[in-house]
Amino acid sequence: MNVIRLIRSFFAIPLAALLLMSAPGQAPAPGQGLPPGTVALRDLAYVTEGHPRQKLDLYLPSPTGQAAPNGQAKAGKLPLIVWIHGGGWQQGSKDGSPALRFLNEGYAVASVNYRLSQHAIFPAQIEDCKAAIRWLRAQAAKYNLDPNRFGVWGSSAGGHLVALLGTTGDVKEFERGENLQFSSRVQAVCDFFGPTDFLQMDAHRLPDGMIHNETRSPEALLIGGPIQENKEKTARANPISYVTPDDPPFLIVHGDADPAVPHHQSQLLDAALRRAGVPVTFYTVKGGKHGNFSDEKVPVLVAEFFARTLKPAR
Repeated sequence: MNVIRLIRSFFAIPLAALLLMSAPGQAPAPGQGLPPGTVALRDLAYVTEGHPRQKLDLYLPSPTGQAAPNGQAKAGKLPLIVWIHGGGWQQGSKDGSPALRFLNEGYAVASVNYRLSQHAIFPAQIEDCKAAIRWLRAQAAKYNLDPNRFGVWGSSAGGHLVALLGTTGDVKEFERGENLQFSSRVQAVCDFFGPTDFLQMDAHRLPDGMIHNETRSPEALLIGGPIQENKEKTARANPISYVTPDDPPFLIVHGDADPAVPHHQSQLLDAALRRAGVPVTFYTVKGGKHGNFSDEKVPVLVAEFFARTLKPAR
């Protein structure tokens, strides 16, 4: 499978690069590093006159190998993979999405920026992600996207946000802004080592791991105060708080030696999804740290998961 070889480089990124950023470098410029004929639409605002961070990039594969003259692909409806970057909710960028490798497999790809914790505290981040999904669904006919086949993928803080997208499809309180007539539900979630229950993180951290109960931890900055002193606010940010039987299928991948997000966080989400009867695949990378994966099974699982959940049955 061609996509397996192409995405393998992402899983070998050093821990230092992923610990906060969780994004593999810069996206290629149009025509450089993208499949021939890819239509690259950059810095599309998903909120009218919104914050500079409320923009996304959209990549469309061309069925003929050549870009259409009007900047749109001429194919039938395309399944869409939406990448949500990590960075501790403090940094990171839509540039460098590993999902771009799936353009060769007939998927459209979107990569989303969102307001960071220094711009606005939670729930701004999930509100932005939902606004981006609604905008993409509103534009589906224009860009030949299949509105019933939207998958999301993210790592670390991005894993947290895609898990929230998956579990809050029926939660109206996070729907703010435009295109409210369109749903923010997604049909597949690929969660790479995302936090799921902030209040349990330190109880299961590695001896030399990140301390999350501190006043200036990424989680504290996200919710606007120390998490153990703001348990109700913190619970609102936990994907595990919203699990219901109608959630979409999940693929969860986590290293059991992760110093930033304890492996136990994914165990919790896996257990909650299984109790609710939600289809879930949970894969542990033995000895894997915060994205520093050399396990060749991981890209295979990702490719198979999106093919199973987003591609029509043959």
